[in-house]
Amino acid sequence: MDPLQRMAESRIKDAIDEGLFEDLPGRGRPLELVDDSRVPVELRGAYIALRSAGMLPEEMELRKSIVGLRDLIEAATDGDERARLEAELDGLSTRFDLLMQRRRGVGLRGSGYGSRAVSRLLGRR
Repeated sequence: MDPLQRMAESRIKDAIDEGLFEDLPGRGRPLELVDDSRVPVELRGAYIALRSAGMLPEEMELRKSIVGLRDLIEAATDGDERARLEAELDGLSTRFDLLMQRRRGVGLRGSGYGSRAVSRLLGRR
């Protein structure tokens, strides 16, 4: 063990002896390990920051809303309400599909109209 490792180990042991790690959040529970292997390397830092702040990436928020709307549609008894929910689901599904195409680099690129249409559908002006 090199001197730097020895010094680090010593300081950690001292902190444990002083009880500095006693009131840490999550103490006594297993670590929540997250598999981020499918997240591109250049986005992992942002995803970790969002996850730590309790926020979801846009595509996950949309998926969550879509699942919720499907449940509401299934439970709806009023025809008008069901139609309104289905229209909202249609819009969210389209927005999600466009977002995923953009993330994959597929879609309407190259055409000025296409990129403006995608931006508008995604709520950007």
